[in-house]
Amino acid sequence: MLTLDLSKATRFLGADAMKKFEAPVAEAQKALEECTCEGNDFLGWMHLPSGITPEFIAEINATAKTLQQECDAVVVAGIGGSYLGARMVIDALSNSFGWLQASKYPRILFAGNNIGEDYLSELIAYLKTVRFGIINISKSGTTTETAITFRLLKTMCEQQRGKDVAKKVIVAVTDAKKGAARTTADKEGYKSFVIPDNVGGRFSVLTPVGLLPIAVAGFDITALVKGAQDMERICGIDTPYSENPAAQYAACRNALYAAGKKIEILANYQPKLHNLGEWWKQLYGESEGKDGKGIFPASVDLTTDLHSMGQWIQDGERTIFETVVSVAEPNCKLEVPFDAENLDGLNFLAGKRIDQVNKMAELGTQLAHVDGGVPNLKLTIDKLDEYHIGALIYFFEKGCGISGLLLKVNPFNQPGVEAYKKNMFALLGKPGYEKETEAIKARL
Repeated sequence: MLTLDLSKATRFLGADAMKKFEAPVAEAQKALEECTCEGNDFLGWMHLPSGITPEFIAEINATAKTLQQECDAVVVAGIGGSYLGARMVIDALSNSFGWLQASKYPRILFAGNNIGEDYLSELIAYLKTVRFGIINISKSGTTTETAITFRLLKTMCEQQRGKDVAKKVIVAVTDAKKGAARTTADKEGYKSFVIPDNVGGRFSVLTPVGLLPIAVAGFDITALVKGAQDMERICGIDTPYSENPAAQYAACRNALYAAGKKIEILANYQPKLHNLGEWWKQLYGESEGKDGKGIFPASVDLTTDLHSMGQWIQDGERTIFETVVSVAEPNCKLEVPFDAENLDGLNFLAGKRIDQVNKMAELGTQLAHVDGGVPNLKLTIDKLDEYHIGALIYFFEKGCGISGLLLKVNPFNQPGVEAYKKNMFALLGKPGYEKETEAIKARL
């Protein structure tokens, strides 16, 4: 289901570098299991997959069916972990040109993740032409980007479809008891799902935050959860260090960091995995980037970005390492055709599958980058489907928890995220920020 090859990374480390991490990894695993680490009130993701019941999945699917029947498009309003996981899974599993095809499922749109006036205006113009619904994802209901978007869309949905229908096609995913989004959901009578208090946003894709949009898009969340459940077992505390992929990944990246490799580039050779990189960057960046520490997470889509970032990766500052996510077998088959004139000189490829060419580009690039001084980790999944994406999600989550503790930071908070908000609220004149406003004026 998933294999991790460290052979082209560990050659850049000392002979016993990985062995040195065995005891610290065991300590980190124990702290996560026993909830004794910093941030232990946000460890609900650890055994989340195994706690998901068929009844819970059925409830998600029933709500998804209502939205499918009532809507041509569904807008997922959320930012950060409230949308990246769902977007990653949906993009990975969807037809690349799905918007050109008729579908029995609603088109899934994402908003509330920026404050772009053009973006929102263009979205509203499109929504005037279709029957739409909303999944509003916010614990507090006051996150600026999402709250502005929901205010606009709620008003529009009620005007377009009437209050009674709007009540059926607006779903809240929010806190169980408190916050503006919970108050609104209860007051308006929306169907709602709870974001568990002990699951942070970037770890929430296997809660209703991710499962509901994925189900509305028509994908099998039972298989997604099963993949995560199996990976939860494989990465468990009882699995030996040398056989535990999450433990090995966490140890290797920290050994490379200690050796001066400060940037990790997540690379894929499958265009459908672009948003895997976006989700992964938040997961690791927000978890580890604190206390003046942390591997900087970057991502590239290959071979595309070999024609833009390839030069830097090959010959730039040697502070990087690369983690390649590879898909063993694509879902489609296509061969390079024979051409009698052969003007492009490509007849040597005639009859070969496109994926074979892609795999040789992948291997050739890996060898070139290793020769250029870039350690390479390779993570392979069998295919792009719900089961394997679910496994990949849990693998990265567990690896992140272990890795953050090895780095000796709290992987489950994000204090730095609040800094820009304080300045923004002060600049906008939000009540209660008068002192901050005066302080900012003195700096400008």
